[in-house]
Amino acid sequence: MALQHSLPISMGRTGLAPERRFLVLYLPHWATDYLKRRDPALEAPLVLYERIKGGLRLAALDAEAMALGLRHGQNLADARAMVPRLIVREHDPAALEAGFADLADWHSNASPLVSVLTDLAPYGDLVLDITGVSHLFGGEAAMLRLLLGRLRVLGYTVAGAIAPTIGAAWAVSHFARSQVVGPEALEGVLDALPVAALRLDPQQIATLSQMGLLRIGQLRARPRKPLQARFGQSLLVRIDQAFGEIEERMAPRLPQVDHAVEHRFADPIALMDDVLAVTQDLAVQLSCQLEKAGLGGQSFHLFLYRVDHKVMTLSLNSARVTRDPSHITDLFRHRAQRLEGEYDAGFGIDMVRLAVSSLDRLDALQTGAFATQTGLNELDRLLDRLGSRLGSEAVLQTELVASHIPERAARLVPAVAAMPNPVQPPRLVRPLRLLPMPEPVSINAEVPDGLPASMIWRRQSYRLVKAAGPERISAEWWRTGERLQLVPPARPKEGEPQPHIPDLPLFDPEAGTRDYYRVEDEEGRRFWLFRQGLYGGPVHPAWYVHGLFA
Repeated sequence: MALQHSLPISMGRTGLAPERRFLVLYLPHWATDYLKRRDPALEAPLVLYERIKGGLRLAALDAEAMALGLRHGQNLADARAMVPRLIVREHDPAALEAGFADLADWHSNASPLVSVLTDLAPYGDLVLDITGVSHLFGGEAAMLRLLLGRLRVLGYTVAGAIAPTIGAAWAVSHFARSQVVGPEALEGVLDALPVAALRLDPQQIATLSQMGLLRIGQLRARPRKPLQARFGQSLLVRIDQAFGEIEERMAPRLPQVDHAVEHRFADPIALMDDVLAVTQDLAVQLSCQLEKAGLGGQSFHLFLYRVDHKVMTLSLNSARVTRDPSHITDLFRHRAQRLEGEYDAGFGIDMVRLAVSSLDRLDALQTGAFATQTGLNELDRLLDRLGSRLGSEAVLQTELVASHIPERAARLVPAVAAMPNPVQPPRLVRPLRLLPMPEPVSINAEVPDGLPASMIWRRQSYRLVKAAGPERISAEWWRTGERLQLVPPARPKEGEPQPHIPDLPLFDPEAGTRDYYRVEDEEGRRFWLFRQGLYGGPVHPAWYVHGLFA
């Protein structure tokens, strides 16, 4: 395993926020280039067709097919008549979108913030936020040349641009040569581009052309109110986004991280043991980085960059904020054991990145010889290990709920996501085991308030020799007068008939009153029984067993 270099990356910002810089990569023939790369036997001219009601039409073309005069939306039969040697394949949008998403994730080795622009097409446009990153590649121009060069080596037709806004970078990459646009040159470059560079819909572009507004500069010289009245607010928003008057936010595909460290390899690795060994080294580096900042993390992310331009992502959470490298490594080791059957290194992994998010303050702790160990740290580590191996949803703990009804007073929640519970447990005698649901029993007791003398539960008779009670637990009185509503009725639209509301009985708190008894049979078994309802009430009382004492 030959390490080329190790590079720490700090995603946090201090002081004044730097000016944003965005890089857009435009792959106009992604669909056909992607298929040619997967199947080298495919030759040009290549087109992809899609089925419509009227027949078959062209959905994607390679550069040679477009040079021969074919166009998007053209009938497939006409295209074959024009170019008899045309190679035809069916368009598979889902596969192409998934492939482009993998390519976008792979570009996170250049910038941690990568997104797919889907304004006009589900694939073909990538945007990278390279603010504070370009110096790692020798500057913006060098970074742009590197990203364009490696895509062209892979066989993709690509253009790109760097600008202060996403809209400007997109416009230059589509309608001008690949270049770096500084803030001082932004207006001059954009004003010379056609109005289609603003990512407008075809109807807006056609209307602007009829009005003689062909360039962005001509459009900006017109009053804004008439433009808004005719084209809507979307036109003005696109102009303001391109020139930086309105911020356009991107939605990164991978988790946003605050600190990260990475290893690049001269020779790819493939074994999971090698990946875990590198993860251990990265965890030490990340821990030092967090210790200097006085921070700890709760969400950790491992990115494995494969040489076939795909990324495997493994994310996990710890129960408490930590920066212990051995604990972080153990979390990924246990998760790797769980996912061993799904691990696929492809042709090898050439870079590993370990990142952290959900940061919080974590001061150094000095322990003395007489320090008292409460065991809470060991319990948190146990929960983390179990969650990594079994899944966070499989490790649960009890959370108290503010309710005096026993079966509603607690619920199970994931242990990793559990928060300190402000609800205090009731200072009452409660059984160690509570049944999931109260089970009906037959009781022999003196009416109306005598202690139980015997019972039949699950077809077995019990002679009760001791009993204590009752402990009365009333129903939730605030529900008095409410009807049981199984499904909230939807609001009917204008002109539609009113929905049917079933005439269910009103809630009666007296029918829900419970009298609990602690009883013991002649063999020493202790039960928790209750009588629901009051004698003389609207509902005849019924007896239930609710729990078992130790």
